[in-house]
Amino acid sequence: MPAEFDVIVVGGGPGGSTTTAFLARDGYRVLLLDKARFPRDKPCGDAISGKSASVLRELGIQDLVEDKEHLPAEGVLFSSPEGRLLQIPFPKDVDPNGIRNSKKYNYVTSGYIVRREVYDNILFQHAKKQKTVVTEEEFEVTTVLFENGKAVGVKGTDKFGREREFHAKVVVGADGAMSPVAKAVGTWERDPEHWVGSYRSYWTGVTGMTKDIEIHFVEDVLPGYFWIFPLDNGLANVGIGVLESEVKKSKGTKREINMRKSMYELVQNHPMFKERFQNAKELPESRKGWLLPLGSKHRKIHGNGWVLVGDAAALIDPFSGEGIGNAMVSARLAAQTIDECLMKNDVSEAALAPYEKRVRDELDRELQMSYKLQKLGRYKPLLNFVIRKAAKKEKVRNTISQMLADREKKEEFGSAFFYVKLLLT
Repeated sequence: MPAEFDVIVVGGGPGGSTTTAFLARDGYRVLLLDKARFPRDKPCGDAISGKSASVLRELGIQDLVEDKEHLPAEGVLFSSPEGRLLQIPFPKDVDPNGIRNSKKYNYVTSGYIVRREVYDNILFQHAKKQKTVVTEEEFEVTTVLFENGKAVGVKGTDKFGREREFHAKVVVGADGAMSPVAKAVGTWERDPEHWVGSYRSYWTGVTGMTKDIEIHFVEDVLPGYFWIFPLDNGLANVGIGVLESEVKKSKGTKREINMRKSMYELVQNHPMFKERFQNAKELPESRKGWLLPLGSKHRKIHGNGWVLVGDAAALIDPFSGEGIGNAMVSARLAAQTIDECLMKNDVSEAALAPYEKRVRDELDRELQMSYKLQKLGRYKPLLNFVIRKAAKKEKVRNTISQMLADREKKEEFGSAFFYVKLLLT
C-alpha cells in the first residue's frame, strides 16, 4: 500500500464512494476506508431520489442499479391526519440524457427504491474497481492527523485490532451522522431541533402495495410521519421519523412519543393500516433505529486539508428525511473542488472554500424550503386542507407533481399566495 495518497475518503456509503469514483476518474490516488465489510445494511427508507439518479447518470453507472433488484419510484401516496388519501405521480424524465440544469434547480428523473445493502454495494464496488483506488474495509477511523493545523491523514484500527495511520493531501469525511472526522475537526454538534430520530424494519405480506412510496401524516406522530415504501420480492420498508426535539418535549406527557412503540401501534390498530398488516410478518433482524442530522442548520464543511460530504456535512432534507441525493451531489462538488486544489498544489482552507459555496448554492434553497415545509407540517388543519384540495382537483395534483421535481416550483409551498390560490381553486 502506498505510504501516501492524494486523498483519503472515510466512509464507503453513497457520499464516500461517489467522491472516490469522481476523483479516480481524474486519475487521483484515493484510499477509501469503511468500518464495515460490504455488502452491509444501512438503516434508511431505501428511496433513491431523482437527484441521486442524475449523479448516477453523470458517473455512467445507472445501468448497474437498474440491473439489480429494484423498483422504479412512480409516485408518492400521501395521507392527511383526517385520513384522506392523495396519489401524486412523479413527473417523467424531460431529458433522456439526464442532464442536470442547475440554473433551474431541476433534477429530471424520478428515481428508484433499492435496499441500501444493494445500492451502497453497487457504488462501493464501482469505486473499488478503479485503478487508482485502494480500499480498506473493517477499518475504523478514530481521529484525524494534523500537522501545523492542517489535516494530513487519519488514524484508526483495522480488523485485526492493529492501530494504523494513513497519510494524504486531503481528508474527506463521508462517515455519516456520527462522523468521527467531523468530531475530530471540531464541527460536529447535535441540536435536537435539527436532528430526526427514525426507526424502521422490513415486512413481508403487506397488502395494497404499489410502486408509490407512501408518506402518512398520522395524528399520533405529528409533526413526524409514518412511511411504507415498496421493495423488491414483496418486501416493504416500514418506518417512522420524528424530530428529536419533539420526542424530548413529549416525555412524561400523555402524547409521549416512543417511535418503536408508536410504529407497532399504527400497524396493529390504526384503521388505515391494520387490515393491510393483518397477515404481514416482520423480519426481526431488520429492526434498526438511527439519527439524521438535518440541513436546516449549517455546519462548517471545509477546512485546512479537509472537507465533509453527505450526512457528515449535515445535508439531510428536513422535510423528507432523504439524504442520499444530497450526499452524492456534495460528493461530486467535493471531487470537483479537490481536483482544482490539487492541480494548484494548494489544499488550504481558503483554497477549499469554493466547495462550501458550491454546496450552499446548489442545495440551500431546497433545504431551507424543506425546513419551511417541515414547520408547516406541524399544523394539522393545513395538512388536511392541502391534501383535501389536491384530492379533488387535478390541477392542484399536477402542480404538486411539478413541485416534487422542480426546486424553484417547490418554493411556492412556502408562499402564502399558494394557499390563497388553493382557496380559490
